[in-house]
Amino acid sequence: MISNKQNILDEQIIENGLTEDVIRLISEKRKEPEFLLEFRLKAYKAWKKMKSPKWEKTKFSEINYDDITYYSAADLEKDEVKLNTFGEFGIPLEELKRQEKVATDAIWDSSSVWTTYKNDLDNLGIIFCSFSEGIQKYPEKIKKYLGKVVPIGDNYFSTLNSAVFTDGSFCYVPKNVDCPLLLQTYFRMYEEKVGQFERTLIVVEDNSYIQYSEGCSAPRYSNNQFHAAVVEIIALDNASVEYATLQNWYIGSKWGQGGIYNFVTKRGLCAGINSKIRWVQVETGSAITWKYPSCILVGENSIGEFYSVSLARFFQQADTGSKMFHIGKNTRSRIISKGISAGQSKNSYRGSVMISKKASGSRNYSECDSLFYSVETDPKSTNNILKNNKSIPNANTFPYICVQNSTSIVEHEASTSYMTDEQIFYFQQRGIPTDVALRLIVSRFGEEVYDNMHREFGTESDFLINWKLQGKEQ
Repeated sequence: MISNKQNILDEQIIENGLTEDVIRLISEKRKEPEFLLEFRLKAYKAWKKMKSPKWEKTKFSEINYDDITYYSAADLEKDEVKLNTFGEFGIPLEELKRQEKVATDAIWDSSSVWTTYKNDLDNLGIIFCSFSEGIQKYPEKIKKYLGKVVPIGDNYFSTLNSAVFTDGSFCYVPKNVDCPLLLQTYFRMYEEKVGQFERTLIVVEDNSYIQYSEGCSAPRYSNNQFHAAVVEIIALDNASVEYATLQNWYIGSKWGQGGIYNFVTKRGLCAGINSKIRWVQVETGSAITWKYPSCILVGENSIGEFYSVSLARFFQQADTGSKMFHIGKNTRSRIISKGISAGQSKNSYRGSVMISKKASGSRNYSECDSLFYSVETDPKSTNNILKNNKSIPNANTFPYICVQNSTSIVEHEASTSYMTDEQIFYFQQRGIPTDVALRLIVSRFGEEVYDNMHREFGTESDFLINWKLQGKEQ
């Protein structure tokens, strides 16, 4: 006779609500070692004592965490038809599998469904697999590095993730390896009330290099879906990591209904000398985006970089930016943030640069630019954005700078611009149609960010930004 507990373990979905029993069930269903269950329970107890953060320029309805399903496993036979539309934005499942020189880990709701090019990577000594597989095959490595960059209690959403994360990707690159493949994780959120809580852990040892990218999408629902992820990167001596994101969640309707609540913690540790971490992201989706990819620069001469284009339209709210913590000597960081605002959206840059007393000879350069795009208001008059207060989008910059020694240099600049009738007229006089002119302006605005992405990713990002600005839905 099968017990009730066994029935629950055999189910593809664990019912709504978050309790200690649910966390134990998730851990048992995934056959996790004891240390990981202890990690989860410790995080859950810490999260229960915390309060959800609030932001001055970002408003959203209170989240009912008991109305979220925390585990939903993919049934490959039942979901075969759905999986064939894994990437609704032109990236079907079979195409993802066929991509040359791109190793992909595909995640469906709470579980990884397959990983490509595993044998090729194994021959190089590179571990690239789902987090579930990593726990089973490499528990000591997971135990050594999990939570070392984003510890339990770091913030409200990362702590929740630590308690309930289900799947994600694990990548370990040994010494002296220049990975010839682009490593990619593709997230698909399908079930309406299932929260996605993926966890990504990347460790790159001495003298090694990887390019890593992630893409994501979700169907359209009238209710909000919830996504809270954590990414941890550790780069040792002379190691280099490039991490690119193309975020294409559903933004909600033109009237602000539905869309993804996207709360993500991404942080990299440049632990070794001459180590380097570069974050590149293009944000086009989700009703709410809260994300600040950051670098902790501990190793001498280490480098942290952040390049971002954030698009907000209709009633989207984006609160994004980067944090750079300089601890080692002669460290360098660079922040390039481009925000495009349209409709009645709110697009905020929130950044932090901190240079410690020991970080002598360090330097930071930050640039955050905003562009008002007004075609949704009145295609015949781009100046209308300044005439109709109801249609003016909102752009804000909140930089925080702390320098604790006199040998370091910090530079910060910001600009705000909007499209004008004169700009469009300039193009028209040269025989360039209005729609092409608008695309050229937007593409030029984000060019520096696209240039720092993998070539195919950069081209896709540029196309996606313009596609969305033309009023296209996901």
